[in-house]
Amino acid sequence: MLGKVRKLIIIGSGPAGFTAAIYAARAGLAPLVLEGPQPGGQLTITTEVENFPGFEEGIMGPELMEKLRKQAKRFGAETIFKSVSEVDLSKMPFRIRADGDEYLTRTIIIATGASAKFLSIPGEKEYMGYGVSACATCDGFFFRGQHVAVVGGGDTAMEEALYLTKHAEKVTIIHRRDALRASKIMAEKAMNNPKIQFMWNTVVIEVLGTEDSGGKKMTGLKIKNVSSGEVAIFKCDGLFLAIGHEPNTKMFKGILDLDENGYIITKPKSTATSIPGVFAAGDVADPRYRQAVTAAGTGCMAAIDVEKYLLEIGEH
Repeated sequence: MLGKVRKLIIIGSGPAGFTAAIYAARAGLAPLVLEGPQPGGQLTITTEVENFPGFEEGIMGPELMEKLRKQAKRFGAETIFKSVSEVDLSKMPFRIRADGDEYLTRTIIIATGASAKFLSIPGEKEYMGYGVSACATCDGFFFRGQHVAVVGGGDTAMEEALYLTKHAEKVTIIHRRDALRASKIMAEKAMNNPKIQFMWNTVVIEVLGTEDSGGKKMTGLKIKNVSSGEVAIFKCDGLFLAIGHEPNTKMFKGILDLDENGYIITKPKSTATSIPGVFAAGDVADPRYRQAVTAAGTGCMAAIDVEKYLLEIGEH
């Protein structure tokens, strides 16, 4: 609440936010984590995480985030389920409004992440984690020997499709147009791969699946040809959305330096943003890797950068 000036507030609670909280709490900064509209971040909608170091048998996404949350709290971090609606970075201390309450802080770590763009069709959210995914490197392994579809026509879609050929038996790229937006080299790589086929002038209008004693499972797609209007059922085991990501930075537009896609620009070899005392970690500043482990790494970096900054201004 207003009155108390905190040393650090972390906005967001994925691997970046919680790792920053662990490091900051151990450094005696008593950070407050405002967990946001999706506590735990994107991993809370991921069924199993097999590529996070230290979990040889894999771990469920929500369980991993709960472990990180408890670890942060053990060292003295405070976490609350509130969503930030407004920030005032014009003067020190910074002012943050979250669910009607206001907080003052000397430093901020922004770890609000990035959200995959969705098609907003029936069945999409229902089968997220049960056949529908927005990350081939996260979930491709689960489709070994199966047939998967990739929606998109840009470089991301080609990269996802090419990666999936390492696991899936067959990959179908579904694109609403009759030509790709991808760069020539990426398009050629995909077109020359024998495991990849293309479905042109087609959109997905529904994700189909079943739910029985064996659990929930996607079984196929309802597709529509945009030229003829013909609707058909397309059987496949997985659907990968590759129509881009959107960083959760709307509240920082016009305040912090952002790139053309809205990602926060950080200084070279640093997590520092264009405003002293404000740092960014995780997917919100990373349009390239977008992995839980890289997000955690930058969370660690941001906490160390905050501690150094507070020492420099004589506040730690």
